[in-house]
Amino acid sequence: MLNFKRLFAFFLIFFGLQFGHAQLGFAHEIGVVFGPVEFRSDFGSRNDTKNNFSNSGIGIGIVHYLNLSYRRSSNCCSTDGYFNDHFKLRTEFSWNRTKLQHYGEWVGSDSVTENANKLRAHTGEANNYNIGMEWEYFPFSISAFSAYDFSFAPFISLGAHYTIFNPKAATTYGDQNIFNANNFYSEWDAGSINAEGGTTWSVVASIGTRFKLSTLSDLMVNFRWQYYGNDLIDGLDHQLDSNKSKDWLLWLNFGYIYYLN
Repeated sequence: MLNFKRLFAFFLIFFGLQFGHAQLGFAHEIGVVFGPVEFRSDFGSRNDTKNNFSNSGIGIGIVHYLNLSYRRSSNCCSTDGYFNDHFKLRTEFSWNRTKLQHYGEWVGSDSVTENANKLRAHTGEANNYNIGMEWEYFPFSISAFSAYDFSFAPFISLGAHYTIFNPKAATTYGDQNIFNANNFYSEWDAGSINAEGGTTWSVVASIGTRFKLSTLSDLMVNFRWQYYGNDLIDGLDHQLDSNKSKDWLLWLNFGYIYYLN
């Protein structure tokens, strides 16, 4: 079950932080982001191209930026300090979902073993809510971009997100009971299938750019890598030698950002 009480508590903390910064006179930006997600998990062959591209889903989010280069008290941009003119604090609430299936050599048409049949019958779903913060670094001046000195502003970012995950697991093999280990790959340990859900932290890094639409709006393209601190985000943790890392994803998102003036 999703821990919405804890999620609500984080919302209150983030709102309090942003309200506190607002009193300092900094400006705010809000926006929406969405785009395809490629989920890398214990499903399928890790280095198989079809597996990596077929296990894809969708993500959508609401973002808030604290613009340190704009002073509402003077109603203008300020270049006071390198940090203020090159960094923004991004707060985000997002959701992503990916339906998962096994692809690769172990489930190919030439695989006729019972284990191959069990893998083909096994499906899952990663379903995640994320809330967190990232620092975005702009190598070019933020205030110059706002003044139309150039039409695009590349950036990189790094941060941490709190994730509530709620995976799903299913099989059409045998009695179709996900608690019956005989319905799944025989070399997996008991307990490898776990769709109870939980919470974890994740590291987020991205690269992207903004494109100036108008004085108060930008388009954004952002390519994200998110690494979770738990290997049950997909509802599967089989512990074989091929399981070399925890679950992670790639998210190409597109966004619209509006400046609150």
